Amino acid sequence: MERPDVRGRRVLITGVSGFVGPYLAKALVSGGARVYGLVRNRADRTLSRGLVDHDLADAVEFIDAGLEDFYGLLRGIERAAPEVVFHLAAQSFVGASFANPLPYAHANGLGTAYLLEAIRMRAPEATVVFAGSSEEYGLVFASEAQYGEAQRKYGAIFPAPQRLPELPVAETNPLRPMSPYASSKVYGDYLTRNYAHSFGLKAIVSRAFNHEGGGRGIAFVTSQIVHQVVRLSLGEGDGIRLGNVNVFRDWSHVEDIVGGYLLVAAGGRRGDVYNLGSRRTNSVLTYLLLALEETGYRARRLATVKGDKVVEDPGAERILGFFGAEFPGTRIDELLLRGEVAFDPSDEGLIIDTDRGKVSVTFDRDRFRPSDVPILLCDPAKAEAALGFGARRSLRDVVRDQVDYFVSPRNRGGFLG
Repeated sequence: MERPDVRGRRVLITGVSGFVGPYLAKALVSGGARVYGLVRNRADRTLSRGLVDHDLADAVEFIDAGLEDFYGLLRGIERAAPEVVFHLAAQSFVGASFANPLPYAHANGLGTAYLLEAIRMRAPEATVVFAGSSEEYGLVFASEAQYGEAQRKYGAIFPAPQRLPELPVAETNPLRPMSPYASSKVYGDYLTRNYAHSFGLKAIVSRAFNHEGGGRGIAFVTSQIVHQVVRLSLGEGDGIRLGNVNVFRDWSHVEDIVGGYLLVAAGGRRGDVYNLGSRRTNSVLTYLLLALEETGYRARRLATVKGDKVVEDPGAERILGFFGAEFPGTRIDELLLRGEVAFDPSDEGLIIDTDRGKVSVTFDRDRFRPSDVPILLCDPAKAEAALGFGARRSLRDVVRDQVDYFVSPRNRGGFLG
């Protein structure tokens, strides 16, 4: 994936102080762009850990304005005079959106409206990339049985599936958001495209599937896993606490997705949508097994606390063939996808036998969501063909990067960003 030339370009990033923002800012600065970063005004004037880690304190020009401060946005856009705007800022933790939905509606919905209107008024020639989310697709059906189960649980399913399975997920898949967070992103997605169609703004939507790497806050499941595993390996913890280990996600490395954003800005069509992902899907349980392996715990066997479900060599590598795609996975992925095994809160947890002893995994009921997305698998064919996008790094690369991050004493305490 060859990144486009950004030398001399004036670029504004909203959410520059988040997880992805510093990676994008670093790529742009390294390429010779003049980068402005929108940050919410903080009384202590300190920079986020990600900006410090990427040595961006003096490389980015910071603009104080929150997404809900319309006049601050107008002033900021006047100052930056951007040729390209990457709209990354959002309330992004899916789990917390169930407990407190309104901040998600305000920041992700109204904040996006304010930003688009400010761009229309002050920088109408700018290219705008809206960072959408695979969570917008929400309830994606892998089988007739799963569709029937969803009907029993939720009642009406709209839109009804036109094909089964609905995987891999293309840009034309129906949107069935399953959280307040996802619903707020759907609003921003549609509004971005409306500004392209109604006002001629060169606005483009990128729906990135899950992306991870060093610096992801511990509120997110991948960092919850790796943070706990690293502490366990260093004798600072005595077990793992997780929620739903059955769910499957299409995980990419954050740097691959950043490369995709740059390609969307350079070559995307106004008003269009582009999926960015890895074309593989793996379970939360596999993510845990890979984290254990990267810290020296190879799983020989796992069993539920009650001992009634047992899987030998659960992390054994496989090339899996499901949904018309082939992708790397594990034995436990294969069994879960076939429906031959599943885990729920009544199992209480798992005991994983490894070559360094037993690892205890407790199922924490508080970490199970009221409604969840069982599986996501990206079809990035459109971005590959039109833009030259490609996710190059393996899932093990992603996990290893997070392990290396949390091994550092400075990061071991974790943080919420």
